[in-house]
Amino acid sequence: MRSAVLLTVVLAGRAPAQRPGVIEFGAGGLATFASSDFAGAALSVARRSGQGRVAAVIAGGGTGEGAALRAEATAQFVLNAGARRGVTLYGAAGVAYLGARGSRGRGYLTLFLGVEGAAARPRGWFLEAGFGGGARVALGLRWRRPA
Repeated sequence: MRSAVLLTVVLAGRAPAQRPGVIEFGAGGLATFASSDFAGAALSVARRSGQGRVAAVIAGGGTGEGAALRAEATAQFVLNAGARRGVTLYGAAGVAYLGARGSRGRGYLTLFLGVEGAAARPRGWFLEAGFGGGARVALGLRWRRPA
């Protein structure tokens, strides 16, 4: 019994959920290309723990129909979250909502791949490409700090 408790404590101390996480803030541009294109400025916030990241993005911009707002929530998997230099690949899946002035809002599933510079540094760039309400691209900067 005592060894089972000791083993549980040792393994729990090494579990990814017990490691300090990272809070990320981002700013950049986001665009989708479909029957109704969207382009806008985006702000994001994310929480990364180990190789997992949960992110929320809000982008204000326009479509051919007028002013629009796009919101996204994604779960992401970062391949080399501890990289201090070089490029790190990540993948994401989630949901998005696009609301344009004068038209009915639309929801989408979104799926994309991204690359970011130096995922373990306090600041880095990112570039994403995929699908979600049409072909989707995003680029910008991220600022990171320990949670």
